Amino acid sequence: MEQDARRRLEDVLDREIEAARNLAATLAAEQAALTGDSPQAVEQKAAEKLQLINTIEKLDAERRVLCPTPNGPGLAAAVAERWRALMELVAGCRTANEVNGHIIHVRQHQVRQLIDIVRGGPAITYSPQGKTLAKALRALARA
Repeated sequence: MEQDARRRLEDVLDREIEAARNLAATLAAEQAALTGDSPQAVEQKAAEKLQLINTIEKLDAERRVLCPTPNGPGLAAAVAERWRALMELVAGCRTANEVNGHIIHVRQHQVRQLIDIVRGGPAITYSPQGKTLAKALRALARA
């Protein structure tokens, strides 16, 4: 790989690594917001996350033009090291995003249960054996 092309590739990978680090920090902040009580903070972090993902996708497209196979033969050790660092960051981001998705799923389930209780639907409780039971309750409010 020629020197100039390698430098351009290193630059793109450096920018992609920086964006992935920012994404990891944003995902951590999103997790804190998801377990907090501010819907605005959740919206803000979700918007930041989408913006960073778009940036990473654009940089990835730029990188693919410069080097279609980043772990192929003939790449300088510096490029290969950057690539490994990027892959580790992306894997961590993927895991953090999955955790955040699980938190969202749990919160949605809790909200549905609360809405059912307010509407007078069956409340889900557990027996001593751990089995779920549904008990009809009176509605807390009627429209």
